[in-house]
Amino acid sequence: MPEPRALLEGIAVHLPDRYVSAMEIECAIGNSSADFRPPRGLISQLTGVKGVYVLPDDQQASDLAAAAATQVLADSGVQPDEIDLLIFASSSQDMVEPATGHIVSAKLGLGCPVFDLKNACNSVLNAIEVTQALIASGQYERVLVVTGEAPSRCVRWSVPDAAAFARSFASYGFSDAGAATLWVGDTGGSAGRRGVLGTEFAARSAVWECATIASGGTVHPRGADEHSFFAMNGTTMRQAFRSLDGHPWKILDGLGLTWEDFDFVAMHQVAVAEVEEVCKRLGVAPERVLITVSDHGNVASASLPLQLAQAMKSGQVKTGDLVALIGLAAGASAGIGVIRL
Repeated sequence: MPEPRALLEGIAVHLPDRYVSAMEIECAIGNSSADFRPPRGLISQLTGVKGVYVLPDDQQASDLAAAAATQVLADSGVQPDEIDLLIFASSSQDMVEPATGHIVSAKLGLGCPVFDLKNACNSVLNAIEVTQALIASGQYERVLVVTGEAPSRCVRWSVPDAAAFARSFASYGFSDAGAATLWVGDTGGSAGRRGVLGTEFAARSAVWECATIASGGTVHPRGADEHSFFAMNGTTMRQAFRSLDGHPWKILDGLGLTWEDFDFVAMHQVAVAEVEEVCKRLGVAPERVLITVSDHGNVASASLPLQLAQAMKSGQVKTGDLVALIGLAAGASAGIGVIRL
């Protein structure tokens, strides 16, 4: 009998109702800062981000994940008692203890085991890797992977000077979202053609200090100290990602694939120019990529499911197509998942 593969049974994304334009973000920074005003239009100019989604004050990361999960269960016709495992995979969390997966599970009325998996913006991609391994081992048959990203809660609005603004700049494109993917084990005739074909990851952990949020959870927002906000050294982060080139992508050789073989390539997106730069560096044709960061901002680990869900909804990809999911995350880590839909 062939080894079971994790097949994508359903996917859904939930976005908050509130949308904040890049101009509104710049105005908010200026209004909150005593002596600093960001140059008008700089955020959109440097990132391509037109605006971001922001969850209500009375909602948490778990609410975003539960909303997306509710939708994917309804769309797939799957009942809560048919889920064998829930993985909450996110850079955000409701609180330090317990695992946010328990909170999501309670909101969904599930009775299955749960756990959290965290690796910054690669959390969902790592969860897909783990899901494939658990399904292949026969331990679980149907796995629900959810994320609830609320990075807007770690944005620094009161900026004392240009240097602080530069350290916080990446966070002004942060956007909130929930996403859910439903996976089922398959050993039938399609197992040889469809499902997760492989994953590969690499890391440069020595640079972990270049992108951090030192404290927190969404239920009890942080205070106003330096540990409360996202801060990044963008130059070091870009250098780390470039040093990882050639490591995760070597899986393509093992699978006998090239970038030309893919019908669709999703990649973590923080800025339009960086997506274009990664495509050029790897040799990925631009028409195989869907730019979401301009209209949706950087939704952290929800970025890959957001792109895939939109591509499936628009008909850009369909059952049987070959998809690559490219992850880039603080830490720093890079990864790829190869999936036949």
